[in-house]
Amino acid sequence: MNRALQKRYIPKMDTEVTFLGFGALEIGRNWGLGDDKERPAEEVAGQVLNTVLDAGINLIDSASAYHRSEERIGKYVSSRRSEYVLATKCGEHSSEPSTYYDFSYDAITESIDRSLKLLNTDVIDLIQIHFGPDSEGVLNRGETVRAMKDARAAGKVRYLGASIDGELAKRCILSGDFDVMQMGYNLFYQANAENIRLCKERGMGVLIRSGLGNGLLTSRVASNLDRLGEQDRAKAEKLLKLVEGDTELLTALGLHFLYENDGISSVIVGTKKPANVLKNVELLSRDLPEGLLEKAKAVVSE
Repeated sequence: MNRALQKRYIPKMDTEVTFLGFGALEIGRNWGLGDDKERPAEEVAGQVLNTVLDAGINLIDSASAYHRSEERIGKYVSSRRSEYVLATKCGEHSSEPSTYYDFSYDAITESIDRSLKLLNTDVIDLIQIHFGPDSEGVLNRGETVRAMKDARAAGKVRYLGASIDGELAKRCILSGDFDVMQMGYNLFYQANAENIRLCKERGMGVLIRSGLGNGLLTSRVASNLDRLGEQDRAKAEKLLKLVEGDTELLTALGLHFLYENDGISSVIVGTKKPANVLKNVELLSRDLPEGLLEKAKAVVSE
């Protein structure tokens, strides 16, 4: 089995998800490193989504804040609903071209109902808090979690998650309220390593965002070095030297780094192009040159 399509079991969801998941941000909202931020045309977005499912990937992650993303999922792959675990988020709301935050009980309830309609589904498998400013206050007030739990009781959603890092992620993990955590983690940023371990210990799922460093571990990094902060630029330059400028190998390194952590359920990788979906699957099927991953870890820890 290709590493990308290996299914990892999430005890608290009693569900298996493919190691490579699809992040639907870029098909709905302008996003990305460098100048190529424009979301794809309607028909291309549909091609991307169907390519994801045709490849065997069974997790799609979206959010109400991703503008056209949920609508496009509902339009192009709701007929294939049995083929994928559907995750989305609430709390940050779309007001194109921008977004706004509202974590009140009514806003969360309305957001979930709107997502159900846009996604053209009877139930959302995983609803996650899309934290923003004053994340601690959101948890303290408790309205958001209460609305999510009531949506679960009403059969609108199956499982609850939170997308956040650091100490507040740890608080969410220990609270017992959540089944899945979505956290940032990659070769460059490893601060959530202990939170990943805690999730595994408790049978919780872990979805990784920014697994490729928001483009730092892709072909886009070479032409955008001057846009990076000094520390990231130095590490990126050393990694590019290590792979002798082969950016496909750089991406493979980033994916293999995540794959070796058995506490990670799925890595959410997004793209605007159908070919990139297949490329990421292929990159995970490659075996790395012996010792290269250890050298890469040493580079980023310097």
